[in-house]
Amino acid sequence: MNHTRQALRALLLTGALALPSLAQARAAHEAELEARLEKLEGEMIALKADLQAARQQQAETAQAASLAQAQATGIAAAAAKAEAVEKRVASLEARPTPPAEGFRDGNTTVRLGGYLKLVATNSRFSGGEMANNTQGRDFWLPQSIPVGKGPASRDQDFSARQTRLWLNFASDIAGHAVKGYVETDFETTPNTSASVTGGGNQRTTNGYTLALRRAWMQVDKWTFGQDWTTFQYTGALPESTDYVGTTEGTVFVRQPLVRYSQALSKELTLHVAAENPETASASLGAPALTENGDDHLPDATARLAYAGKIGELSLAGLARQLRVQNGALSDTRFGWGLSAAGKLYLSTDRVSDLRFMATYGNGAGRYIGVNFAPDAVLDPASGQLHGVSTFAAMAALRLGIASGLRANLMGSYQHVRYADDIAAASIATYNREAWSVAGNLFWSPVRNIDLGIELRHGQRKLVNGGSGKLDRVEFAAKYGF
Repeated sequence: MNHTRQALRALLLTGALALPSLAQARAAHEAELEARLEKLEGEMIALKADLQAARQQQAETAQAASLAQAQATGIAAAAAKAEAVEKRVASLEARPTPPAEGFRDGNTTVRLGGYLKLVATNSRFSGGEMANNTQGRDFWLPQSIPVGKGPASRDQDFSARQTRLWLNFASDIAGHAVKGYVETDFETTPNTSASVTGGGNQRTTNGYTLALRRAWMQVDKWTFGQDWTTFQYTGALPESTDYVGTTEGTVFVRQPLVRYSQALSKELTLHVAAENPETASASLGAPALTENGDDHLPDATARLAYAGKIGELSLAGLARQLRVQNGALSDTRFGWGLSAAGKLYLSTDRVSDLRFMATYGNGAGRYIGVNFAPDAVLDPASGQLHGVSTFAAMAALRLGIASGLRANLMGSYQHVRYADDIAAASIATYNREAWSVAGNLFWSPVRNIDLGIELRHGQRKLVNGGSGKLDRVEFAAKYGF
């Protein structure tokens, strides 16, 4: 019994001694668990931070890639634009242009320009001799070709009469754009024979009379003065050694006018004008033209002009009163005309192009072909004016061959129809038709210098069937400034 009590006491004593050790172990285990939990939480926070950083880096990389692509696109566009600008600059540098600076006189900028030109022609006329010191010896003027069966003639002529000078004025007055222009040359005069012969001769001085070509002022949309008729599209004139090039097929008049111009859009402009009237008539039996000076109303003209990437287009109209007074007798007729013309670009640098014009009218003779046909035919006995219809057309192809080298091919035609009530015998020596073909080669060795050689064949035909032909070789040297 005593032994049992002693054993139980020893067991209790041993358990009492072991309880603190167990409690201590448990506490240590809990502390270890807490430490591991804190470490795990720290690792989770670090992982979240790494994930956020990775996503930020991915977004920045995508943005950088997009920016790089945009920069590459911008660089390509800039390179293309630079190339286009270089081509445009080269094209502009290849053209003879006047200096942009000019000089100042008060609030007006004045610029001087023009060109110096020498023309050498060798002409063969099939129908006889053409008079010396006449315009038909200087340039293609079909109405002056000798007609007949006389011996052919050949003539050599040198001339600098096509030399041209102009002054351009520009001012800003009280908020208005004011411009002025004066242009002269030595080719045309009021009376060719007297002026040319009286001013000099080919034996010694070769002096020629200075003639007014254009003189106008512009105030905003209004033009007052002498200029190309609104009925004409000058852009169709070909590059030629000749003064005109396609004379018989071209509307060609300079005269005093009042014109209003209104832009209808960025590419479309409407021009309307009242212009100097002058009825050019011929009398039955006498083809010579007469300036009558009997007109009562101005000629009315209008032109719709388009300018765009493909080129330029023009549609023009003419309405006029024809009037002739012969003593106590007088008569009036209505005259009209329509003309379509243009220039189509065949290359991006605009060196190559196609130019054309087609014109039809009744009583519009003086506007076409430098007055190849009369506006009307006068019967002196009755004072009656008979109608004259005219059709004319021209085309010119300009081709760039190499830098500074280009070729031009051109053809031109005019046909005249007289009223059916006119006896054929009374208009037998009137002009019926004219045509010509020409080709040239131009070379610009340096800027503003043009050297050209041209071959031309042309023909004039009368109502009675008589005809005359011209074959010409022409050289020209021009310095534009």
